[in-house]
Amino acid sequence: MKRNIVVIGVVVVALGLMIWAGVANYRQRREADAKLKQLQAMLAESAPPANAADEGEIPENPLQGKIAPSFTLKDTTGHKVSLSDYKGKAVVVDFWATWCAPCKIEIPWLEQFHNQYAGQGLEILGISEDDLDPDDKAKLAEEKKDIADKAAQLKINYPVLIDDADVSTPYGGIDGLPTTFYINRDGKVVASTVGLAPRDEIEADIKKALGSGGQS
Repeated sequence: MKRNIVVIGVVVVALGLMIWAGVANYRQRREADAKLKQLQAMLAESAPPANAADEGEIPENPLQGKIAPSFTLKDTTGHKVSLSDYKGKAVVVDFWATWCAPCKIEIPWLEQFHNQYAGQGLEILGISEDDLDPDDKAKLAEEKKDIADKAAQLKINYPVLIDDADVSTPYGGIDGLPTTFYINRDGKVVASTVGLAPRDEIEADIKKALGSGGQS
């Protein structure tokens, strides 16, 4: 009888700990989500005017006004995706990484813009710059699966490509993440940003890509 009481007591304590851990984890997730939304709101409200750039800021990207470098990469499902597949569309090429905190602020905005402007001919391609180990096939497979899993967790609704061919190099290399290029319907780079840009600036660059080149 005493043994049964002890067993029941242990079970009750274990259940109590599990419930406490679940509540704590839930609260942590809620707090993290709230902080992320607060950061997004602050950035959206603090967007500078479109004509605020001056000579002291980051110089114009050398690809500005030129044809965007072509590339072919595999997405998280293993299908090949080429920039040329989207001829006649406006394309946002966004270099990001699963560990990049600013990228996680930007991604929900890109998801919303993809839904909002896809009907007008917008496509977004997210190119993962996560470190890969091409010499270890087993580890490489794990790394690619991790990228796919995290992209799914972030509910990314546009193609996520894995940069195992260093396509960032012809784009001038990556000095910071996210790094984003806005390509018009003629395949020319009409805008680019390094680092997290305000939401309004991202939308303005998308509209620039949609409204210039090819058919409007």
